Amino acid sequence: MPLLCDRTGHVAVLTLSRPEARNAWDEDFNEGLRTLLPELEADSDVRCVILTGDEAGGAFSAGANLAKKTTHTVASPAEFIEKIPSWQHFAANLISDFAKPTIAAVNGLAIGIGSIATYSCDMIVASDRAEWRAPQVQLGVMPAYGGSPRLARWVGKGNAMKSALGWPIDAEEAYRIGLAQWVAPHDQMMDQAMEVANRIAGLPPLATRLAKESLNRGMDIPNIKDASVADIYRFAALSQTEDSIEAHQAWRDRREPDIKGR
Repeated sequence: MPLLCDRTGHVAVLTLSRPEARNAWDEDFNEGLRTLLPELEADSDVRCVILTGDEAGGAFSAGANLAKKTTHTVASPAEFIEKIPSWQHFAANLISDFAKPTIAAVNGLAIGIGSIATYSCDMIVASDRAEWRAPQVQLGVMPAYGGSPRLARWVGKGNAMKSALGWPIDAEEAYRIGLAQWVAPHDQMMDQAMEVANRIAGLPPLATRLAKESLNRGMDIPNIKDASVADIYRFAALSQTEDSIEAHQAWRDRREPDIKGR
């Protein structure tokens, strides 16, 4: 499988690995995500996931494999309609629907679907060589899978439109406009990503899951009062967990809590 999975402590690292083609995206990456993400979600020992590109490929992902003549095409309207259900479970939704916190470690070019995959994560650590490009309109199509609306949630409509019409985003601009939360020298990027992931993994995992759910679901609720009411139930449920009780007592005792994930 070209999607590699390595685990270090409570952190899983998923690596897009097609180095001979700059980690170009193909259906096998989608299949790998469909297989691995449910496994990682069910594994209580995994508390955070990093998505990155194979360093040997010199990129995060060069996007769709344009060498294949069938890329960005369908044989017929019927085939297109038949594939719609499977496309709803495409990589962007698989990543954004994953219950645990995710970090995109962008180690170079993130093009097309490669860039959309990063927008689907919860936070981004960028190498100073990172660059996001959306070439779809130049190819007579457009960013699919909610690519532009996903980016707009990070950086606003104007910046997302600018990207959709072909302007690249380098690491410095990504940090300035809020796309990347950290930028590190290239050879220190994974260390930075692991530092962030391990900090998240040290938090009560049930609380991180519901904090992510609150943010993602709350952004889809137009009325902030309704979003607030939903949070009351999440808060109440978390207040009864063993980790919450232990963390409060540890604060009173001025010691580190013993987090169990319960």
